[in-house]
Amino acid sequence: MGRHRFVAATGLPLIFVLAACSGGATPSPTSVAASQAPAASQPAASEPGASATAGATSSGETGETYEVKVASGTVSGATASFLTGEDGKTLYVFANDTAGNGKSACYDQCATNWPPFTVDDKSQLKADSGVTGALDVLTRTDGKLQVTYKGAPLYYYAADSAAGDTKGDGVAGKWKVAAP
Repeated sequence: MGRHRFVAATGLPLIFVLAACSGGATPSPTSVAASQAPAASQPAASEPGASATAGATSSGETGETYEVKVASGTVSGATASFLTGEDGKTLYVFANDTAGNGKSACYDQCATNWPPFTVDDKSQLKADSGVTGALDVLTRTDGKLQVTYKGAPLYYYAADSAAGDTKGDGVAGKWKVAAP
């Protein structure tokens, strides 16, 4: 009798999980965007629905374009130019990364605070005319492709909530806006 209660009690949560996962609906772009938005609540580097004129667009769907652009604004109290990705969000480089070594030094909590700018395929990358350096990708340990600029991996800052925010510049003396 006690064994049946144990099986029923342990099987019940599994039933709820399976029921929740088998609703038959595919994730909507809104739900995917919310789970991938490079905002303080849920960081990530690939946010669907961004317009190409505002930065990079991506949804993980074939044919999407990830466009890197140049913007200008206030960076550490002075006017400067910097790279932007999705929705015009500022891109950053990390001093602990060694440019050109094909590796990122930002994982776990670091990647939560500094979501890597990722794409599904290198062919989806497009550089605006103001972007003079080479865009490429490196493969992260989780298999995702992270965009690099002049060999340096690119990141967003989770605390940047709007296009043109540069709150991450100078954080811990290791983070800088990615300069064109």
